[in-house]
Amino acid sequence: MQDESRHDRASAEPGRRAFLKTSLGAGFALAVQPVSAATVTTPSDGLTVGEVRVPSLGVEIPAYRAMPASGGPFPIMLVVQEIFGVHEHIKDVCRRFAKLGYYAIAPDLFARQGDATKADIPTIRNEIVPKVPDAQVMDDLDATVAFAGLSGSADVKRLGITGFCWGGRIVWLYAAHTNTLKAGVAFYGILGGTASPPSELKPRNPVDLAGELQAPILGLYAGKDDNIPMPIIEQMQKGLKDANSSSRIEVFADAPHGFHADYRPTYREGPAKEAWGKALAWFKANGAA
Repeated sequence: MQDESRHDRASAEPGRRAFLKTSLGAGFALAVQPVSAATVTTPSDGLTVGEVRVPSLGVEIPAYRAMPASGGPFPIMLVVQEIFGVHEHIKDVCRRFAKLGYYAIAPDLFARQGDATKADIPTIRNEIVPKVPDAQVMDDLDATVAFAGLSGSADVKRLGITGFCWGGRIVWLYAAHTNTLKAGVAFYGILGGTASPPSELKPRNPVDLAGELQAPILGLYAGKDDNIPMPIIEQMQKGLKDANSSSRIEVFADAPHGFHADYRPTYREGPAKEAWGKALAWFKANGAA
């Protein structure tokens, strides 16, 4: 009965059935061209990589999966996209985790609302992202974990999640949604305030959920971020402290928003490498490795 009610709810959401992206495509998103010369490319040797289809709420959404070619079951790493969708950078992040022994998977969480990889930035911001309900995203992530578990190659008891920008916000929300998560790392995800006013499809933000997190989250944020100013970061930090939470936020003072995105001009090699190291250590320390 619970699954049927979820399906009915999702079907009633705006824009739900108007579009369904059935495959991921190749390369980098149109909106991020041209890519930077600093772009990192992780080879797939020794890995099993490629597109899979995840059943969720009555449809199948495409996802990119990467894991070691032998062994297992492996810890699961959910990789949550930026606003540009599951394009080559997100796939590369999956391969980076797979090289470290993870079953890494990135579901296309915009699949029902549009193809962000082929759209310009105004279209993404105005026509795709605002139509993606948080409830749908939570359901799709749950379905992705279930899919991984049924594969026989993944250990659902060692579940981690990481996300970037739009996906960073989702990391916080997912930690409040499920009790199966071991740990998460949010890269410069929107926390609330004027950058993310509440709406019918996005009723709550991370700053509203600081006391409800069911897994430790490490937030990796930028000190020179026009989208996420220090006052909202400090508000989140206070909320975590007041809740006696094991989650915390670290700020890279001289870095801009998107400092980990090596394919964009915002990339900062020093902070990116330091943040990546902190992320891996966080997952290991909290049982998601």
